Amino acid sequence: MSFEEIEDATGVRLSWNAFPTSKVESTKMVVPIGALYTPLKERPGVKAFNYEPVACRTCRAVLNPVCQIDFRAKLWMCSLCHGRNQLPPHYADISPQQLPPELMQDFTTIEYVLNKPPGPPPVFLYVVDTCLDEEDLKSLRDSLIVSLNLLPQNALVGLITFGTMAHIHEIGFPDCPKSYVFRGSKEYTGKQVAEMLGLTGSAAPLRPGQQPVQQQGLTGIARFLQPVAQCEFAVTSILEQLQKDPWPVANDKRPLRCTGTALGVALGLMEAAQFSSGTRIMLFCGGACTEGPGLIVNPELRESIRSHNDLEKDIAKHWKKAQKYYESLAKRATEKGLVVDIFAGCGDQVGLMEMKTLVNSTNGFIVLSDSFTMALFKSSFTRIFNKDQEGFLRMGFNATLEVHTTKELKVCGLIGPAVSGGKKAPNVGETEIGISGTNSWKLCGITPMTTCAVYFEVAAQTQAVQPGSGGVMQFVTLYQHASGQTRLRVTTVARVWADPMAQTIPQSFDQEASAVLMARIAAFKSEVDDSPDVLRWLDRMLIRLCQRFAQYVKDDPNSFQLAPNFSIYPQFMFHLRRSQFLQIFNNSPDETTYARHVLNREDCNNSLIMIQPTLMKYSMAGPPEPVLLDSVSIQGDVILLMDTFFHVLIWHGETIAAWRREKYHENPTYAAFKDLLEVPKQDATELIEERFPVPRYIECDQGGSQARFLLAKVNPSTTHTQGYGAGGQAIATDDVSLQVFMDHLKKLAVASG
Repeated sequence: MSFEEIEDATGVRLSWNAFPTSKVESTKMVVPIGALYTPLKERPGVKAFNYEPVACRTCRAVLNPVCQIDFRAKLWMCSLCHGRNQLPPHYADISPQQLPPELMQDFTTIEYVLNKPPGPPPVFLYVVDTCLDEEDLKSLRDSLIVSLNLLPQNALVGLITFGTMAHIHEIGFPDCPKSYVFRGSKEYTGKQVAEMLGLTGSAAPLRPGQQPVQQQGLTGIARFLQPVAQCEFAVTSILEQLQKDPWPVANDKRPLRCTGTALGVALGLMEAAQFSSGTRIMLFCGGACTEGPGLIVNPELRESIRSHNDLEKDIAKHWKKAQKYYESLAKRATEKGLVVDIFAGCGDQVGLMEMKTLVNSTNGFIVLSDSFTMALFKSSFTRIFNKDQEGFLRMGFNATLEVHTTKELKVCGLIGPAVSGGKKAPNVGETEIGISGTNSWKLCGITPMTTCAVYFEVAAQTQAVQPGSGGVMQFVTLYQHASGQTRLRVTTVARVWADPMAQTIPQSFDQEASAVLMARIAAFKSEVDDSPDVLRWLDRMLIRLCQRFAQYVKDDPNSFQLAPNFSIYPQFMFHLRRSQFLQIFNNSPDETTYARHVLNREDCNNSLIMIQPTLMKYSMAGPPEPVLLDSVSIQGDVILLMDTFFHVLIWHGETIAAWRREKYHENPTYAAFKDLLEVPKQDATELIEERFPVPRYIECDQGGSQARFLLAKVNPSTTHTQGYGAGGQAIATDDVSLQVFMDHLKKLAVASG
């Protein structure tokens, strides 16, 4: 099976598919042993099983196809700790010909529906900014009203609006709407919010399967959170009457926007509710916080919002205090299992860099758009509520991911949208990568696309296992399904221990997964280290990898050669070095934060597109074909379709653009030209329809201002100073080309000493 087929079947993609027998040899491999794991990877036709899993009494690993079974004695040997366990009585009839699903090779990934009462329905708490212009506010109101029809009828809904003040709307009385007002300049604790709302002592926690009941004179949390079926009219009425924040705004000032207070009040409300159900706090903001705790920028327009340059010079006066405040909110959110989503509708920054912990640690969504009127926001927002084949939302809540390994493997850490579970197990390694020191992590929310990067190391300093034996890792994900069921998904991965001198290890290298795993480490390092330091680290790693696995003669760069499964890896690193994950030039702090957030949650294929965008060529000379992401591909008589994951761009060469301006496509004689213009649009539509968040769609011509998106991504093999290669457009840049990069890499890799 190919690496892609294994990923489709199990949700796992490993950097190395064979393991060295000692820690010393593992270090020489440069790229760490890592796994990109998508816990809820959708597998068409595979259902969850309605019975309890069988767990090892020693290490709590789950029975799997790698375990050895003694059919006569009805015993099984754990594949991780090698402990012997008795099979349950209902397994009495199993035989080599009659196996339960968890022992079949087709079910290395299996999902169980646990025998627990269904949990309460999910909660969706809308936190809406009213400091918007009329057009934006109307569009946002309409989107929110539409979303009520997309939610399950038993889902609970609440509404908070904020401007200069924060308002919690009481939706339990549709005939007499009222709201509780909180001063925007003040920070409120959860206890204070509960006291002001009259929830102290009256908010008894909901039992599993229970939900607030509509009755006259509602008390407790039911005044603020109601099932959609009962409160749709009340919430719709409030939204339709929602007006722009009435507080006057001077011409030289920004509106007073108390985003930090509103989020704090939202958390206080949910803490007072004491729900065990999954909750999404969905923030819709049209600008940066200018009032109260979490202040991003002062109201005076003469003060500009912080840039990367301000952060480097340490002259951004608000960001440390704001970041500390939002980190405290994130800690409260993760303790309660609350997910925080941020939808920004603003052409300027909204303070995403300061608020990033709220979203990153709870696995929330971020959608950045210039306005709430844009299709980018509207489509992305509605796609959150997409349903699976059974009619349930494609999301889970309150997930925990636990990783078990054989004693020869240790867990170094995880990079992804999670927080530490605080469980210090015997298989936790000394090396720290990402969220480390544990083998268990908590994900407040989880979707079929959520992908975590888990890193491992070999435990023994010297050879402790025999080559040919198996190393096993097991990923156990416990989560609340959108239906309320508690489910357990178990993925077991077995790979062979190999002799370091044999070709098994080099042949097992997955360059695509390795590039993504290294990109996550680099992005994680960039949060704490300077960008040049991260680039130097990335370069050192690449040089060491080439020295270890390339074929060459010492001091002879021309003899340098990489095996096919290593050959594209340097190219990935070249594009990663130039990407928005590591290069802050021409990006705002919010844009950098957003790019890194998306990289840390997407699967291998989508992450590769972010690192090295795809480029398709359309011309009259032949059918569409993929071409190199290179300036030589920029020709006047072609149309190019570039997919960067964040953008889908259609670029017309100058000849094509001239023909279009002459309206040749409207002449029936030139039907082929009309088709040529339509095909890339159809392909772009397909890309946009299957992606979340919805990418920004751009159409441009050669020489146009929007063409900069393409010119910034292609390899500059032809520049304004020198022409390297034949044809193509000269790129005005001082960046080195891939060819120059490879020449330097070869020279350094083959150098003596």
